[in-house]
Amino acid sequence: MSRSERSPLLLAGLLAAAGTAHFAAPRQFDHIVPRSLPGSPRTWTYASGAVELALAAGLALPRTRRTAALASAAFFVGVFPANVKMAVDWRHRPAPQKAAALGRLPLQLPLVLWARGIARNAEGRS
Repeated sequence: MSRSERSPLLLAGLLAAAGTAHFAAPRQFDHIVPRSLPGSPRTWTYASGAVELALAAGLALPRTRRTAALASAAFFVGVFPANVKMAVDWRHRPAPQKAAALGRLPLQLPLVLWARGIARNAEGRS
């Protein structure tokens, strides 16, 4: 399996793991849902977990890969406010937790670029 074939599957695995975590341990995600969103934080936690699982499935299938990759890039941009909220809320926590929260912020850009690269490669194979 070549690197370009492995890349979408790696991102799919990352999204599947994150999506599963939203259902397995929802409380940790409830706390980073921005207060400005309507409804219950748990609803947003489950919804974002379901979206991550759907994106993972879409990335795993060559026929839906391009669309899922573009949707993944948009998703990574869309969840950025939750990462900002986490960084602000965790600014007084112990150093390892604070570092993890702050580290999520710059991680979003490579994730967006990774998803866009997968979409570009999928276009070339269609």
